[in-house]
Amino acid sequence: MPKHGLPQGFGGGNMLKQVQKMQEEMLRVQQELEEKEYTSASGGGAVSATVNGRHEVLSLTLSPDVVDPEDIDMLADLVIAAINGAMREADETAQKEMSRFTGGMKLPF
Repeated sequence: MPKHGLPQGFGGGNMLKQVQKMQEEMLRVQQELEEKEYTSASGGGAVSATVNGRHEVLSLTLSPDVVDPEDIDMLADLVIAAINGAMREADETAQKEMSRFTGGMKLPF
């Protein structure tokens, strides 16, 4: 039996190279997804939030029209909706991209 423990002719060395290549590709895609920016808006575009794939808020834009001192709760709801929308987009994109490697299995990233 060869030193890698697989029967001769099984192609263990080639298979290992393919697995290593796939792991490298997964890491590359994961890094790209972490750096990618995702933007979502709420309130008809009055509030927009941009996050990255690491779920860090990069920017928050508020239209002066939406800033009403008498209705802070509405502003908070719009901010939350914009951030959650951007986070959802980041998660959906990551799941879609990583499913190429996982065969559709849900993984915690």
